Amino acid sequence: MAGLKEDPFLETNDIIETREGAEIKDAVIDKLGEEGSQGDREMAPPAGNSIHRSGSRPQLDLSKAAIQGNSEDRDPTILLPNQSDDISHLALDIGGSLIKLVYFSRHEDRPINDRRKKTVKERLGVSNGNRRSYPILGGRLHFVKFETRKINECLDFISSKQLHLGGIDSHGWLSETPANCNAVIKATGGGAYKFAELFKERLGVSLDKEDEMDCLVAGANFLLKAIRHEAFTHMEGHKEFVQIDQNDLFPYLLVNIGSGVSMIKVDSDGKFERVSGTNVGGGTYWGLGRLLTKCKSFDELLELSQRGDNRTIDMLVGDIYGGMDYSKIGLSASTIASSFGKAISEKKELEDYRPEDISLSLLRMISYNIGQISYLNALRFGLKRIFFGGFFIRGHAYTMDTISFAVHFWSKGEAQAMFLRHEGFLGALGAFMSYEKHGLDDLMVHQLVERFPMGAPYTGGKIHGPPLGDLNEKISWMEKFVLKGTEITAPVPMAPSGTTGLGGFEVPSSKGGTLRSDASALNVGVLHLVPTLEVFPLLADPKMYEPNTIDLSDHNELEYWFTVLSEHLPDLVDKAVASEGGTDDAKRRGDAFARAFSAHLARLMEEPAAYGKLGLANLLELREECLREFHFVDAYRSIKQRENEASLAVLPDLLMELDSMTEETRLLTLVEGVLAANIFDWGSRACVDLYHKGTIIEIYRMSRNKMQRPWRVDDFDVFKERMLGNPCPHKRALLFVDNSGADIVLGMLPLARELLRRGTEVVLVANSLPALNDVTAMELPDIVAEAAKHCDILRRAAEAGGLLVDAMINTLDGSKENSSSVPLMVVENGCGSPCIDLRQVSSELAAAAKDADLIILEGMGRALHTNFNARFKCDALKLAMVKNQRLAEKLIKGKIYDCVCRYEPAS
Repeated sequence: MAGLKEDPFLETNDIIETREGAEIKDAVIDKLGEEGSQGDREMAPPAGNSIHRSGSRPQLDLSKAAIQGNSEDRDPTILLPNQSDDISHLALDIGGSLIKLVYFSRHEDRPINDRRKKTVKERLGVSNGNRRSYPILGGRLHFVKFETRKINECLDFISSKQLHLGGIDSHGWLSETPANCNAVIKATGGGAYKFAELFKERLGVSLDKEDEMDCLVAGANFLLKAIRHEAFTHMEGHKEFVQIDQNDLFPYLLVNIGSGVSMIKVDSDGKFERVSGTNVGGGTYWGLGRLLTKCKSFDELLELSQRGDNRTIDMLVGDIYGGMDYSKIGLSASTIASSFGKAISEKKELEDYRPEDISLSLLRMISYNIGQISYLNALRFGLKRIFFGGFFIRGHAYTMDTISFAVHFWSKGEAQAMFLRHEGFLGALGAFMSYEKHGLDDLMVHQLVERFPMGAPYTGGKIHGPPLGDLNEKISWMEKFVLKGTEITAPVPMAPSGTTGLGGFEVPSSKGGTLRSDASALNVGVLHLVPTLEVFPLLADPKMYEPNTIDLSDHNELEYWFTVLSEHLPDLVDKAVASEGGTDDAKRRGDAFARAFSAHLARLMEEPAAYGKLGLANLLELREECLREFHFVDAYRSIKQRENEASLAVLPDLLMELDSMTEETRLLTLVEGVLAANIFDWGSRACVDLYHKGTIIEIYRMSRNKMQRPWRVDDFDVFKERMLGNPCPHKRALLFVDNSGADIVLGMLPLARELLRRGTEVVLVANSLPALNDVTAMELPDIVAEAAKHCDILRRAAEAGGLLVDAMINTLDGSKENSSSVPLMVVENGCGSPCIDLRQVSSELAAAAKDADLIILEGMGRALHTNFNARFKCDALKLAMVKNQRLAEKLIKGKIYDCVCRYEPAS
């Protein structure tokens, strides 16, 4: 994404872009405050520059805010010189082996006066009409770890980012920033007591100590309630995410495996009991492993285990029974009878055993022991669910498989071991939330989303890398990659001395072999806290809602769509480079984008669950985020402008033709027009080929001429009966629009015009950020203004909806009398993808939905790839032309260019 000075697309409820691979140039840090209910949140008045919240919460003072350092830098830091309130943003869990940090950062938006927003906001009942006069309240929760014995590196990290002083970056004006002598940091774990004086001495801050068990439980409850796809099972190398029903979460057993092991029975929020534990845990593995193998780090020890064979050391059942099973009691020959048992009888010294075999035997011994004790405690209290956390696991497949096997074996399949993606940060998360004693409730009103970590190609598996701080570093790094078949390979750089790896995690040492991807995936990504994104209020059942229509858990399905995206990549790169003028710099960035996106695809082919549960919508979103990562803000900008102009040129003739028809004929023609115009989609290979065979108008006319009913999915007659047979028109319609050009101008605008003619308010819902050739909410007002020059209905409605301002007053008859006209409005959806997840929409859209009784979802991304099976509280019409043969076969058992007109009355 471009810097704040250059980027015209950032708005208050924009998706906050993920750059896990970049050193975060911290922007302003704010306390996680509770927002009001949708539609009535108190926001800063345009004249003031502070966020108004309840009196008990800190105020964010934006007066005299200024860009720090070079204003041309990407995402420059914003300095708030008048910020006086303490802002909670950092918490620590200081254990015996590791220090875990959770800290919060976010970006500021630049103030822009937009008169159009004011009128729309007033009509939708949102108090602040000038939404861009205040900052984005969303941000990021970052997760970082350090070895406790390297606590000075941790202190240097905190100091360099100035996390203890409100997150102001250490460069530029640091010397002018007074130290906060009264700063307090929430901390838990034994080290919060042990190192309290060191923090005071080095950073000048006090550690406010929180109870360790309280924090562990609070962190686990938060993750299990707030984060989708947080919990998963892992058996025989297969990872499967578990959908947690919040109403059926309790009770459960939380097993936290740190240096030692605590087992906690959790009955509800704030109600728990430590019921057991064991001193044989992660510290045991690391300590014995260091003595027996001379490994210098936990990760090195884990790496050794992957090349080990425990049969050289462990005594198996088969060793005792001459290679036979002990079938009477259900023990196979390969079952371990005695860990390290063979070392008793063999005349060998320590140096005669391979360190790899010792490491694996030790890992199995401790993992089995923890799994068995955990199950026995679950049995004791009748608990079916056991969640394992703590940095002993650290995403290591063999460890999880071993624990899972033990639980499954001893419970005879009745109990299940489950793991957490943010397993090692439970205590730190709980401490973070303790800034507010009701922290869980406060955070639950927001949406936290784990998006694709942009450093994913650089971490885990065969690829490791240092922090990538700016665009040039990322481009240079990607240029070192070599693509061989589906495998991305690259040299393994060393992190600079005294620093940590990507996101603050240490780069695992690699000696001789390579880590399996799941063994070193310590970087669990960033949780994006976006308070302005909300659940769409018209979903019939938000808990049952699943946006993705295509199930990519099928490997063949996954491989097919990866191939489609890969084949489309060269064309996309060409468009992206052309959008930046075809310069050498643009070509370098385009090549880097292609390599980075290919690296993501390669990793996901090998490990589909690397970023959580994967759907087609996620893949498409990943592609857009990669484009923004390399500063391609709008790859199809020039194409969209050209197609809009061509379509607007023929719009008057189309409107004249429509006005000459009867009501019934016109309604059918309008729906046909939407379906025909939806053919223009640069995300479809079939449609890209069409573009080479004729002009946009020729293709549109050809498509219109081929519109013969019945369509593959044809509910038009039911829709017509509601529109023409019911004397009461819909009160408000939300039109989720798709592509620029003919799609919006010749398809959706004429349909919107018909609804306006019938007395229905119309809200055009468009993307917040560009994606392929999709029209954005920023572009729509200008398109409507041009269309309104030729149409009284559109002009009056656009004036009533605040889309036409001073420049348009003299068009047509110049009349300002619009009080009797129903409004035509534009809102952004909070999305930057060709698809839309209705669990995360803008507050503006949520407010618009309040009085809506008709939804029209248009296009493959919004109506087929996502939301084809979605059910709503109001009437819904889903319109799309299918432009992918695979999708046609899977979804509607049809063929390419089949049409979908699906009408569903209110649920």
